[in-house]
Amino acid sequence: MTSRLSLMLAGTVAGLLAAIPALAQQMPQMPPSGAPPLPIWQPAPTTVPNRPDIPNAEVSQQLRGVAPPASATEPDKLPTAKLKLPKGFKVEVYASGIPNARTLRLGDKGTVFVSNRVLDKVYAITDKGGKREVKVIASGLDRPNGLAFKDGTLYIAEGTRISKLEKVEDNLANPGKPVAVYSDLPNHASHGWRYIGIGPDGKLYINVGAPCNICEPPATNAQIRRLNLDGSGADIYARGVRNSVGFDWHPVSKEFYFTEHGRDWLSEDLPEDELNRVTKPGQHFGFPYCHNGTHTDRDVGWGRSCEEFEKPVALMGPHSAVLGMRFYTGSMFPKEYRNAIFMARHGSWNRTKKIGGDVVVVKLNKDGTVKSQAPFLTGFLENNQYSGRPVDVLQMPDGSLLVSDDYAGAVWRISYGKERVALR
Repeated sequence: MTSRLSLMLAGTVAGLLAAIPALAQQMPQMPPSGAPPLPIWQPAPTTVPNRPDIPNAEVSQQLRGVAPPASATEPDKLPTAKLKLPKGFKVEVYASGIPNARTLRLGDKGTVFVSNRVLDKVYAITDKGGKREVKVIASGLDRPNGLAFKDGTLYIAEGTRISKLEKVEDNLANPGKPVAVYSDLPNHASHGWRYIGIGPDGKLYINVGAPCNICEPPATNAQIRRLNLDGSGADIYARGVRNSVGFDWHPVSKEFYFTEHGRDWLSEDLPEDELNRVTKPGQHFGFPYCHNGTHTDRDVGWGRSCEEFEKPVALMGPHSAVLGMRFYTGSMFPKEYRNAIFMARHGSWNRTKKIGGDVVVVKLNKDGTVKSQAPFLTGFLENNQYSGRPVDVLQMPDGSLLVSDDYAGAVWRISYGKERVALR
């Protein structure tokens, strides 16, 4: 009996000893002495009723990206009558029949250029005596999402290069093939489309998004670069930027403001998309370690603090997909809109209840901080479905505002009262 009991006890002890390594792997590891505290460990939820803010496998199967229609919406089916603006403003169709209309840029001679992301074309809209014509000026391109214009030259940001068309407005019928000026860009599907602009310093700025939803990005990603117009002198202007598809410069301070998309699959309400401001080159804006300036990431934020990084100047709504933005300097709109930011929110897909699909106006204090934000152009989102999705905004010489819409394949025009000449 004694020997049998001894054998049983020995077996139990051996089993416990064997289980200790497995149990240790399941327990959160404590940081070494003196290290920053780690985030509170929480197991992943398994059912929606327990944590309705975090999609489980069942819900995630129902959440998919909102694919644009294969063709542009017919003019008589555009949702013009449903769109809403503050009192005194009106909206109308500026141009239609432009599938996947994305970035907007204005030429010196009044041509409005329109890009694509999922297609391969760049369009030009010309206005002759109030009659507008849309024509393709470049095709066969690789995700030509970003556009910039200076001194008669149109710059096109493709997936892996920046190219240019010189004297394009003089040759709209036959502009030739774009010529590459910069090709040192990583090629990846996730956030692999580009946005570009030309700053007050005469340099090109371009986003290089992270090649993932959440990860430790390569050194060549998750940043905004700047370079000379001929492609030389490239450097990193901002770091820790998951994906920016819109930026502009304050008309007075010349500071650089940019929109940024937060990660997916964290929760319904976190993180929010951001509006950020660069006050000196080389600043780090938190990706992938910190979101919204307040939340360390539960996957890769261990041991990091949000105090290490620049904080956003405004939060723009969870998964709202903030895209193009412009400072308004015209005189058509009331004075309260002078130097305010008009920002396109493309609209969420990674939420069970969608938000966005609109244009908001962000007003600033004199020190460049955000004073207020409010809806401006709404009506594209109804019954959790989109009839249009704003992408970019462009101020015209008369002070009106154009808004591109890649879902309806249209460009909208917003005006106010008696039309006057914009300040330039």
